[in-house]
Amino acid sequence: MRQYELVTILPSEEPEFLKGKESVAAELAQFGATDVKEEDMGDRPLMYPIKKRQRGHYVLYRISLEPQSVAPMEKAFKINPNILKYLLVKQEA
Repeated sequence: MRQYELVTILPSEEPEFLKGKESVAAELAQFGATDVKEEDMGDRPLMYPIKKRQRGHYVLYRISLEPQSVAPMEKAFKINPNILKYLLVKQEA
């Protein structure tokens, strides 16, 4: 298993934010992510509109994941309507 960092930008409105956070947790569980550490980075203005939104709620996850699960998980994040943007990077040792 490798260590990854995942940053997600979720809608800033409360019900949509909670729905997005639940969907990210479900995707992580589905693809076998372990040692999930979540850090709420708060609601911030976006540099440019994303899906006609001016603000986004940032959440940082530190996870352990098998390398072959990365591509399918990224594909699931792309089609998830509850996630505005995401970035998944491998953590260097």
